Amino acid sequence: MNKIKTIEALAEIVKAEKEKGKKIVHCHGVFDLLHIGHIRYFEQARQMGDILVVTLTADEFVDKGPHRPAFTQDLRSEGIASLKCVDYVAVNPWLTAEETLRLLKPDIYVKGSEFKKIFSDRTGKIAAEKKVADEIGAKIAFTEDIVFSSTNLINRYLSKFSDEMNNYLNLFRSRYKLNDILEILDKMSELNVLVIGDTILDEYNYGSVIGKSSKDPTLAFKFESQDIFAGGVLAVANHTANFANKVQLVTILGENDSYEKFIRSQLRPNVYPYFAVQKNSPTILKRRFIDGDSLSKLFEVYIMNDSGMEKDDDSYLCQWLEDQLPHYDLVIASDFGHGAISNEMVKILCEKSKFLAVNTQANAGNRGFHTISRYKKFDFACIAEHEIRLEMRDLSGEVQTLMQRLFQQVECPQLVVTCGRKGCVVCQKSGHFVKVPTFAQNIVDSVGAGDAFLSVTSLAAFLNAHREIIGFIGNIVGALAVEYVGNKKPINKSSVEQYIVSLMK
Repeated sequence: MNKIKTIEALAEIVKAEKEKGKKIVHCHGVFDLLHIGHIRYFEQARQMGDILVVTLTADEFVDKGPHRPAFTQDLRSEGIASLKCVDYVAVNPWLTAEETLRLLKPDIYVKGSEFKKIFSDRTGKIAAEKKVADEIGAKIAFTEDIVFSSTNLINRYLSKFSDEMNNYLNLFRSRYKLNDILEILDKMSELNVLVIGDTILDEYNYGSVIGKSSKDPTLAFKFESQDIFAGGVLAVANHTANFANKVQLVTILGENDSYEKFIRSQLRPNVYPYFAVQKNSPTILKRRFIDGDSLSKLFEVYIMNDSGMEKDDDSYLCQWLEDQLPHYDLVIASDFGHGAISNEMVKILCEKSKFLAVNTQANAGNRGFHTISRYKKFDFACIAEHEIRLEMRDLSGEVQTLMQRLFQQVECPQLVVTCGRKGCVVCQKSGHFVKVPTFAQNIVDSVGAGDAFLSVTSLAAFLNAHREIIGFIGNIVGALAVEYVGNKKPINKSSVEQYIVSLMK
């Protein structure tokens, strides 16, 4: 008998068996790397009824961290179906088990003993499943046995990280406790944050290069499709909002082609925007042309007026900003150098912020004219390696040496320099520094990774997290960000938690 069914076929089978008076028991999970804990769990569940059906999470919905699932849904299904105690197996086509429960309507829904404390589940999935079980009249039961962890076994025996990375993670696990790191993320939810900087709309035009024009030395590009993303400070606000309590966004839109309706539609519910207007100017848009197959960027066009607002408008915004700053725990200045943050605003931010986190980005529109020393006093800064090299006019010096030189020019207790594939360096003015390797494996697009890194590490720095934990969390956030094209979606807390758990087990 073929035990592996589609979810629709399984629903028909369950319905027929229930009409015969059979008691249906249902188990659900990822079941990546089938082990003795799973086998005992299934055997105990089978004893609770007449028919045991098992549904498992589809590959696309597994959120256990990097390189997961280790085994595809087909292999996981086959492994479970080979067990004598299991009657039927199906892959769940939805993100959670809620719709599956409604479809199958089992008599008993069985979870492992580790889920007994339902409301201690950080994801909230178990509580949601219990609500549905109550709705359909299913009983929730728990098995009793030793708890094994697929994640722990995979990390120990099937890790896809290098030996060097595994050695680092073993050292990190010996120095820090999982709950201490997760507690930092929890404390972020109490913070009220003001985010200020340049609005940038990232337009991606996908297509293919079809050759050189026959008459002119011009590259011919065949357009196929287009995406537009809320980038710049909008992305920073959205990332921050997924971790913090409230985010006050302060930015500038153009009077012409403002895109305000689109921008508002892209903001998280707990982002409260204050839009100043730059007269006779467009909202900044960076139009990129992308090879649709490789996602390589061919060229880009900047549509912007980077001269900033008129003096009276800028003065009004400065006064508004000065009045608002006392109401926020910290300020994140995401300064792309395109005119949103004037020199007068910089002074106010440095003097009036309770805690100021800064990023000054060097890009094609400001290269050579915009560096971190524009801010003379701040509490935390996150910049890329090429940006500190630009500031120090040094192409080859050690990054930590450059950081110590920067400490002599600005008043700042802590800096982070992101170094791409080399990870990041976190350094304190006292001279203590730590290097944290990158966790990124599946790099689709690096645009926006720095914004995500800045957003979450700023909150961790405000909470006085240890410098290595700041780098650890930042690199996890960055690894998640590079898996998507542009700023397609903000990093959410649940994904970061799952990633941390997967590395710490």
